[in-house]
Amino acid sequence: MSVLGANALTLADWAKRVDPDGKTSAIVELLAQTNEILNDMLWVEGNLPTGHRTSVRTGLPTVAWKLLNQGVQPSKSTTAQIDEACGIMEAWSEIDKDLAELNGNTAAFRLSEAQAFIEAMNQEMASTLFYGNSSLSPEEFTGLSIRYSALSGAANSQNIIGGSGTGSDQTSVWLICWGANTIHGIFPKGSKAGLQHEDHGLQTIETAGASAGGYRLRAFQDQWSWKCGVAVRDWRYAVRIANIDTTALNTNSSPPDIISLMIKAVHRPPSLSMGKCAFYMNRTVAQYLDLQRRDDVVSGGMTYQEVDGKLVANFRGIPIRSCDALVNTESQVS
Repeated sequence: MSVLGANALTLADWAKRVDPDGKTSAIVELLAQTNEILNDMLWVEGNLPTGHRTSVRTGLPTVAWKLLNQGVQPSKSTTAQIDEACGIMEAWSEIDKDLAELNGNTAAFRLSEAQAFIEAMNQEMASTLFYGNSSLSPEEFTGLSIRYSALSGAANSQNIIGGSGTGSDQTSVWLICWGANTIHGIFPKGSKAGLQHEDHGLQTIETAGASAGGYRLRAFQDQWSWKCGVAVRDWRYAVRIANIDTTALNTNSSPPDIISLMIKAVHRPPSLSMGKCAFYMNRTVAQYLDLQRRDDVVSGGMTYQEVDGKLVANFRGIPIRSCDALVNTESQVS
């Protein structure tokens, strides 16, 4: 038996979701985001109950030219193992049975609430994918920004391209090549991929603040869970263009040359054919890039390609995706 907390829907909440004719209203999702990275992300079942272990080559054997009647010294390669951890994202919904049945369409009312939970979990997943930090929040998995966080001093620093921005109003553009041997999402061994929903139906709930012995009510109970993480198996297949000054983009005061930065990015991965590659940027950068493209149309630059009946922006054949999870308040990467 569970306790119904203060986050349960109230009669006032119900009234805001019902049309004058008594039907569940179509809610305008003003808080919805566009995070196309979740559509591109490749998922692989981990080989550990808690995540995934990857073996990587860290050193090549020594080879030599041989003279007749002389030998060659034996050598060997070296490897290392990297463990990637998953996190468990979870949410619960509990709706008073009488409240859900007020308008005569319980299923529609519950669905309207479920849509909000799905959107919230998608947003949290996209945000954690970029900004998760298990050192500060052990319940999260470690995202990409903490892995690509220094312009020098780290092996992957060569895949971090710095703009000219300073301060705490920066944003980043990412080039990611998704693949089974490059970068992909993971879910624990033996578990299910993606967002899972369990409809627990009608349950007897103990209300919060009940006296000794407690009060009871019947409520519809739903549970959402997502066991997920990200495995960077080969760091060479992600490129971060950091330190893009959003203030400069908005004021056109010495704005960064986004096209030049993207040209540099496409030359960092060893091969763009190793996976499904895409650029990810937020609306601020995408808008400025579109304006910059208009004034700087060059051969082989950004074009529009018709995909599934709609025009999709791409740069040198690489799709450009919108990602609202990328914030304009990043700190400077140094």
